[in-house]
Amino acid sequence: MSSFRRWVSGVLAQRGTTAFLVAALVLGLLVGLGAAVLVWAIEFAHEAFVAFDRLLGWGKWFILLAIPLALLVSWTLDRRFGPGVASGGVTETMVAAGLHGGYLPTRLISTKILSTAVTLGAGGSGGREGPIALIGGAIGSSFSRYTGFGQDHVKSLVAAGAGAGVGASFNAPIAGMLFAMEVILRSFSVRHLNAIVITSVIAAVTTQTLVGEEQILTSPAHELEDPAQLILYAILALVAVLFGVLFLRVLAITTGFQLAERLPNWLIPVGAGLGVAAIGLVEPDALGTGQEFLSDLLAATSETELIWWSLFLLAVTKILTTSLTRAGGGSVGTFMAALFIGGCVGAGFATLVDPVWSLSDIDPGAFAVVGMAATFAAVARAPLTSVIIVFEITGDYGLVLPLMLGAALATFLGDRLHTDSAYTIPLTRAGIHLPTTQDIDLLDTVSVGDVMTILDEAAEPSMTIPEVSEMFDRHHHHGLPVIEDDRLVGVISLGDVEAVHVPSKHVTVGEVMTRNPITVTPELPVSAALARMASFGLGRLPVVDDANPTKVIGMFRRESVVRAYHHALGTATGRELYRERVRLRAQPGTSFFEITIVRASPVATQRVQDVPWPEGAILVSVRRDTSVLIPHGNTLIEPGDRLTFFGTGTARVDVGHLTEPVELPTGEWRS
Repeated sequence: MSSFRRWVSGVLAQRGTTAFLVAALVLGLLVGLGAAVLVWAIEFAHEAFVAFDRLLGWGKWFILLAIPLALLVSWTLDRRFGPGVASGGVTETMVAAGLHGGYLPTRLISTKILSTAVTLGAGGSGGREGPIALIGGAIGSSFSRYTGFGQDHVKSLVAAGAGAGVGASFNAPIAGMLFAMEVILRSFSVRHLNAIVITSVIAAVTTQTLVGEEQILTSPAHELEDPAQLILYAILALVAVLFGVLFLRVLAITTGFQLAERLPNWLIPVGAGLGVAAIGLVEPDALGTGQEFLSDLLAATSETELIWWSLFLLAVTKILTTSLTRAGGGSVGTFMAALFIGGCVGAGFATLVDPVWSLSDIDPGAFAVVGMAATFAAVARAPLTSVIIVFEITGDYGLVLPLMLGAALATFLGDRLHTDSAYTIPLTRAGIHLPTTQDIDLLDTVSVGDVMTILDEAAEPSMTIPEVSEMFDRHHHHGLPVIEDDRLVGVISLGDVEAVHVPSKHVTVGEVMTRNPITVTPELPVSAALARMASFGLGRLPVVDDANPTKVIGMFRRESVVRAYHHALGTATGRELYRERVRLRAQPGTSFFEITIVRASPVATQRVQDVPWPEGAILVSVRRDTSVLIPHGNTLIEPGDRLTFFGTGTARVDVGHLTEPVELPTGEWRS
């Protein structure tokens, strides 16, 4: 075993393609183990609550204590170790991969397992797929920091860990792979594929070895009885979308719920827990993951007695219990809840239409399968994952056409009825935008408020054209907001002024201005503001207050885009340098050192970006006379410059060909 560890460490130290694939393999083992630990922890917590129930002898009333207590524990863990402990987990993983360079704190692994075990063990409503996605992502993030890979590889390992966690938890490695790319990365880039595939397969095998190969859901074989039933499946997709959108709206309402300032915040988990428990007393099937009930639905036949309105009502109660569990700080995912809701909707729909459909027999179990895929597609906006996950967790491949039809229609209609998925609702609430392109646009990381110009002067409706023209000349602007009584009433541009052909001294701004102007808010990403300008052919946009859309606080102009790009570039470069410093600091023998550039030096009069700096050496600063410069790619190195580096002993020797380095005392930073 020790020789194997040495071999793995040696390979990883090279940080090449082979090392990256070995890292993916090791990560799969770690995530598979993490998924198994989560399953064991949930089982242990459930048994502990059952034992506590027997001790008290409360019977079914015990959930009035257990669920509020569990949510309070999860909420407390989030306050102490969060954020991300009391959450679904998928959203946090998406943000980490998309905006934070793949960084997730290591402490999330243990605290997320504990929080999820307590929540689900007590009967909280939801699934374990969201938490395991965050656990897998955190394992991938921590492991990648240990291996020292670059940012793009880190993102791959985080996404691979998240997808592998989902796949291992459900015994569905293919769905886990698709989940990582379709939901976490929101991209099907080939460069991430190898790591994600390897990690997902290894994690699934590891978990199956440790906890068994039993499927999450069991289902008898179903098939498309009659092609004409595709009409019914299409209608079912519409019904599933309505329930999915209802789920999304309730989630949006309950997300980030706050009490009045005079009330203690701990009342939120207690109150939400009491609400979940109260519903559970009436409808126990709405608690927990609902796996057993859903398996029964999938096995239903035309001979099974089902009541359509009861199933629809159960779907609604599941929406309420899951949303309240999330609102109260419970660590659960919406994945399994969406499948449960869809199964109820599908079986209920089949029962409803069966009396009026005479062309063929209606199989409620088959409609439950398709309802699961359609509802999940509407909630998660992941049509491929929705089809494959249903295939893998049910072992039922006889409904290919209805599943594809239902998932595609549900995704299409869901996009038009609700702009957010279950995973982007918290992002929208927080004003965070994740790009849908393969790579992150730098302008997505800068908000309008960072680069807007503060409003220095505005026009009034009563001004004449000569007066506003003089303002244009004075400030060199081509457009101004028009404000009356501190309210935005329009905008006027130089084009509006030039279009006036009558004697301008008799024409007022109010007569020619553009009313109901397009505006932006300070929190909007610059990329979105730029797209809005392009869509309407505008060169400037008023920036208005979020709380008061008639109050102008600044202007976003074309030149703001240039400032935004430089701002983002500087931020991104700074983050990359910081990550590299952290990586190097973990290596032995790293320190700060300086060199002085002599006239005969081969780098004198060269730009920083043109110099082949040795690997492991970071140029920190350039001291020139009494000034200290932060180096950029275009910074010109001049004779007499004193360059400060941070790097390893090997890098210090390699830099020696430039001139003799002068080592600084350990830990000293010249800037």
